[in-house]
Amino acid sequence: MTTISERDASIALPGEPAFEAATQVFNLIAPATPAAAVTVRTVEQIRDALGHARSEGLGVRMHTTGHASATTRPMHDALLIRTLMDGGVEIDAERRVARVPAGTRWGAVVEAAAPYGLTGPHGSSPTVGVVGYLLRGGLSFYGRATGLAVNSVRAVELVTADGEHRRVDAASDPALFWALRGGGGGFGVVTAVEIDLFPVAKVVTGAAYWPAEHAGRLLAAWLAWAPDAPREASTSLRVFNLPPVPEVPPVLAGRPMVCVDGAVLSVGEDATAAEQAAAELLGPLRSVAEPVMDSWATTTLAGVLEAHMEPGDPLPIVGDHMLLGELGADGAAAFLRLLGEGSGSPLLVAGLRQLGGALADSHPSGGALDHLDARYAYSGAGMPMPPTTVEEIREHCAKVRAGLAPWDTGRTVPSFVEEIGQPQRHLDDDQIAAADRVRARVDPDGLFRGDITPNATALL
Repeated sequence: MTTISERDASIALPGEPAFEAATQVFNLIAPATPAAAVTVRTVEQIRDALGHARSEGLGVRMHTTGHASATTRPMHDALLIRTLMDGGVEIDAERRVARVPAGTRWGAVVEAAAPYGLTGPHGSSPTVGVVGYLLRGGLSFYGRATGLAVNSVRAVELVTADGEHRRVDAASDPALFWALRGGGGGFGVVTAVEIDLFPVAKVVTGAAYWPAEHAGRLLAAWLAWAPDAPREASTSLRVFNLPPVPEVPPVLAGRPMVCVDGAVLSVGEDATAAEQAAAELLGPLRSVAEPVMDSWATTTLAGVLEAHMEPGDPLPIVGDHMLLGELGADGAAAFLRLLGEGSGSPLLVAGLRQLGGALADSHPSGGALDHLDARYAYSGAGMPMPPTTVEEIREHCAKVRAGLAPWDTGRTVPSFVEEIGQPQRHLDDDQIAAADRVRARVDPDGLFRGDITPNATALL
């Protein structure tokens, strides 16, 4: 092990315990395999790590939780920096702002803000890292009311290639602040973000499950409700093929199921309006058939993190993602033909996330990615477990992509992309050129070049 200074972390090489700790990922299908790795907790440690990378002729890559490991470029010639910055979540309740150190997971932010009746635009899992999720867009179950999660970012703290620790906001460096928010990365090592919080007294949230034999009527009812749904409601419809394992409730295992889950916000203490909005969705669905499991209820903010039943432990995952336009009857039929009962789909889960509302609104002071011009976000994923292979899952993902091509907008959300090789695009050519100009200014030697999201740069 090569120590870079007494006060700082140590650069670790493959086979060393510190290397294994720094390279942990959530998606086991895509292990991180850098030339060297280090876990950093202070700005000085980052500076020394950058110096080491330069002296060894290595590029620099970053991650925290490793949820997006399958979307990264090869890093055999890079130093991987895992950011677990010191300090906890700081809440300024009066200003409704949270400062969140890099490496923090969303569960910690929700817990810290909840005593003040506040929350942030978190995703569906408490274990996802805050920084990566935000700066790659972020789709929240609050999104139709609050917009893309990245729009909540009001300042970013980072160490740039020259070792300077900067606090970047709209006033200090508007071009860099614009690029950091959805521009595809490659600007430096983010150490913290400041985000806007918003008040939520109660949430109506949960998930309802039906046997897949009812999928046609359920999907039709959900699609009929979605376009005119109140902005306070953000939901998804998913098809499951879950195995009979201890983590899966027996009533959901071993057969195809359809699930509708999500959240409806209630700003005031009186949740009547939110409950009514949820009833307008769930009533027609429950009239199709009685759910075999139904957890929809008025609850606390933490309940939103439990509704989606995201896995908490690392798993091997292979999947795909697209942004879709209005589906109509033909699109719904194609979705079920490709993914529903009798489709032969090896995917454990595949679904549609409801967009529109504030997610479709350009933010007046937004960054490179500030809205989504689409009606639904499709995502599907499988887990290669015998007898299912990686190749079979990828083949079916390709089949789904081809079958849904008439409704594919050609755009994606970086935080939803599953693998680096899949088609992806979230910026137009002018935005890419603008982001590259910022990179050329803050990283003229391309130290962070390998950390840029595919199709977000013309430099590679």
